[in-house]
Amino acid sequence: MCSRAALLSTVAALAMPALAFAQPASGPYVSLSGGINLVPNTQLIDAVSPEATFRNLTAPNTYKDGFAVTAAAGYRLTPMIRTELEFSYRNNKPNNSILNSAYSFGIAKYTGTENKYSFMLNTYADIATFWGVTPYVGVGLGATLFDWNGVARKSVGNPYFAGNSVNPGQMSDITNTANEAVMRFTYQAIAGASYAIPGTSGLSLTAEYRFLAMPETVKIKDTLTAVPTNPPANGRGFTSSGTGYSRYSSEDNHTFLVGLRYEFGAAPVAPATAAVAPVAPPAAARTYLVFFDWDRADLTDRARQVVGDAVQGAKRVSNTRIEVAGHADRSGTPAYNQALSQRRAESVGAELVRQGINRNDIIVTAFGESRPLVPTADGLREPQNRRVEIVLK
Repeated sequence: MCSRAALLSTVAALAMPALAFAQPASGPYVSLSGGINLVPNTQLIDAVSPEATFRNLTAPNTYKDGFAVTAAAGYRLTPMIRTELEFSYRNNKPNNSILNSAYSFGIAKYTGTENKYSFMLNTYADIATFWGVTPYVGVGLGATLFDWNGVARKSVGNPYFAGNSVNPGQMSDITNTANEAVMRFTYQAIAGASYAIPGTSGLSLTAEYRFLAMPETVKIKDTLTAVPTNPPANGRGFTSSGTGYSRYSSEDNHTFLVGLRYEFGAAPVAPATAAVAPVAPPAAARTYLVFFDWDRADLTDRARQVVGDAVQGAKRVSNTRIEVAGHADRSGTPAYNQALSQRRAESVGAELVRQGINRNDIIVTAFGESRPLVPTADGLREPQNRRVEIVLK
């Protein structure tokens, strides 16, 4: 059996081509993303004065598809848990709507823009990593400034003043214009996935969905103007203007984003094509190390060469038993790594049989992440721990 020093020497000599996507166990990060923001139907109910009873003058209004951008700074507390402070901006413009009530009918024409500025504290859980992709979920709490920038609704031919005794039958064009901003509590639910970009250190591509909600109804101030469109027979056109209030129902935002996240302190990335030292094991060697790419169980050309060296060594020493033990690094869950190390060991065992070893002479075992060649923190990707040991006995 080789000594520990001999094993480490062999590991250094058998460095193989690989891409290492190192994710630190903890540390700060920043992210930036952008995408589209969708707002379903909301209800806008008008009143002509603060004291007036709210009267439903419109049907639910809709919004055109808008856009959203987010920026965040956070800290990874553990390999799975991270938290961040996020600022986001969403922009949507209202659509026209159909009026159908006792006070109005026809089409309400909307103009203006609704801007939303959110300040949120988010917490995420990274679930696991599969082939470089890490799905995650998160929740956030904070506040959003809802800014109605010149949001105006004009209803043409509104019969609101038709019942006025001075102006019976009058139709009017009524316009409500809001220029107000209110801050409200908001919460959000997040689901997404990140992909460690090959050839980089700590840089990931992200894609996610966010559900941002304002759970309460708000009251906003607007300016109402009414201009007659068909003055009554007595010739008196009733024109009105003044300050009113509208009741704005709770709003849900569905946001789809893509972006980048950079984690500081990630381990340096191994060269994409590392030089392979053409070192053959000595004639008396009884232990051989076969290395694997991250999250892979298939054999590289170099790995097959090492298996061939083990086959030749077995023939030279006239062994009676060959032990094949699979291992994994600590970048995944223990259960996942156990299964991955088993697949790696079985791949090496199958290659030994293909190159002439009797299957009955091979004993296959798997140790997952429990026996690292190089001790690391949980969640760290270490190329030297992604291995299968072939021991001749």
